[in-house]
Parts: sequence; C-alpha cells; structure tokens
Amino acid sequence: MTALGRRIEDRSFAIIDEEAGDHGFPDAEWQVVRRVIHATADFEFSSLMRLHPEAIARGIAALKGGAPVLVDVKMIGVGLNEQRLASYGCKIHCFISDDDVIQAASAAGSTRAIEAMRKAHRLGLLDGAIVAIGNAPTALLEVVRLAREEGARPALVIGVPVGFVSAAESKEALLESGLPSIVARGRKGGSPIAVAIVHALLLLSAESTQSTQATQSTQSTQPTQSTQSTQPTQSTQATGASAPAQGAR
Repeated sequence: MTALGRRIEDRSFAIIDEEAGDHGFPDAEWQVVRRVIHATADFEFSSLMRLHPEAIARGIAALKGGAPVLVDVKMIGVGLNEQRLASYGCKIHCFISDDDVIQAASAAGSTRAIEAMRKAHRLGLLDGAIVAIGNAPTALLEVVRLAREEGARPALVIGVPVGFVSAAESKEALLESGLPSIVARGRKGGSPIAVAIVHALLLLSAESTQSTQATQSTQSTQPTQSTQSTQPTQSTQATGASAPAQGAR
C-alpha cells in the first residue's frame, strides 16, 4: 500500500471509530467488526455481528498453522490476499465450479454449494479449516449438517451469506451449532464481508506474531544475575566478620 493509500485507510478507520462510539466489543473483536463496516460503509453491522468467544483465537491459530481456507464462491478467493495467506502456508480451496460437483448437484437435485462442501469433507479439508461463506446459505447449512451428523470440525466458520431465502436461517443454525464462528445475523452479508473478516484475522495474526517476537527479544536482552554475584564471596564474608572486632578494639 502506498503512503497516500495508508493515510486514506487510517482516516477511514478513525471516522468509523468516531461515529461508532461506545460499541462494547473487545479490542480484537472490534478489529473484525470495524473492517466489516469499512468494507460496507454500513454501521448496522456493529449490531449484527456475533463472534463466538473462541473465534479470534481459533482463527489466528488456524492461520498460523497453515490451515486450508475453504470458500463457497470464487469471488471470495479472488478478494483474499494470497501472498499473506501463503506466508503461513494457507491455501484457498473452492470447488463450486468443479465438473464433478456440478454433476453431483444435478444428479441429487441439490445445489453446487452443498456438493462443494461435501467434496471438501471427503477430501479431509473441513477439519481444522477456516470456512468462509459469503454467498450461499445452502453451503452454510451443509457445513452445520456435516459437523452435526458426520463429525466435521472446522477451526472457524465465517457465516455471512447474503440473501432472502435461508440466509438468516442458516446463520442462526450456525450460532446454535456451537461451532467457533463469526456471523452477521439477518439477510445482510456477502463475499466482501467474508474477505474483510479473513483480512482482519490476518492482521491480528501478524500483530500477535510481532508481539511474541518483541517479548522474546526483550527477554533475551535482559541481563541475568549470576549466582556468584548474588551470594557473598568468602572474602566478603571474612571482611564482614572482622568489622565488629575492629570496632571493639
């Protein structure tokens, strides 16, 4: 990002902080929510966002561990910063346009989004993954079903599909599932919001790494007291013992 671009972004976040007022989110969660507001210019998201208590920690750990990032549509994948994800060893996966997924959806009378999630599960990509769903409620409902019925265990589910049919219901199902999640309740959502949330987690991950490195650096530069310096030497003990006798004479 150029210097001008950075100034514009910083000013944008400052405006969001000013206009949002007392939002009640912990600092790390606010970093996620305000990036969603930044992507949409919609302050209603401050009241729509729900974050599982372990969502931030799970997301950061998954990224640092090189977890797969499973997305429901290519638009999310295009919007994500592949270079930053690759620095952790994370790879983006999207199966919505695969021939076998299209054929399976046609044969089963389901949706490509459903079959894409099933394929990800068959390939072992759901367990430990960050799942970002910004378009298809049926994809989100399938992830919840796979967790409930087939034991899938994603590290974090970002559930922000947009729409009028099953969008709100799919998000409520996710919240009720108990899976670590970040959700925008109601009809609002979309791929840009999913992208914004992943990018917020990437920034939080980078800050976490920098904080850890700074702590380690501080510890390594602090002088350590030797055992000898904290204990009296034989010569000192002897001097200390003779001092009262000199005073007595």
